[in-house]
Amino acid sequence: MHKKLIKSFYFAVSGIAYAVRTQRNMKIHTLALMLVLIIGSWLELSGLEWSIVLIMAGIVIICEMLNTAMEALVDLETQDYHPLAKTAKDVAAGAVLIASALSIIIGLLIFGPKVLIKLNIF
Repeated sequence: MHKKLIKSFYFAVSGIAYAVRTQRNMKIHTLALMLVLIIGSWLELSGLEWSIVLIMAGIVIICEMLNTAMEALVDLETQDYHPLAKTAKDVAAGAVLIASALSIIIGLLIFGPKVLIKLNIF
């Protein structure tokens, strides 16, 4: 049982590593998350603010990984153009776009006023 659990964690980490290594947008999201962590530390976010920021970042990364999985499954099934394959890929990409847009809006609401205060602009 212990070996199976370790193996399942290994596969999960391998999946994350694959996404970061091979997917351009995953690299962008990872870089954005690192920047958010640095700026959030500089702004001394509260526990609630950190919770919201990390939940949104997690949602974006999860959506990106599910999008990658969906693309792989569709490509496994067919290399030919099919309207349903296009729909599956487009809808999955749309989910990432919505999550990213909401994340940016929430980030601006949390970070914006704090940056203005920190820079003595407001």
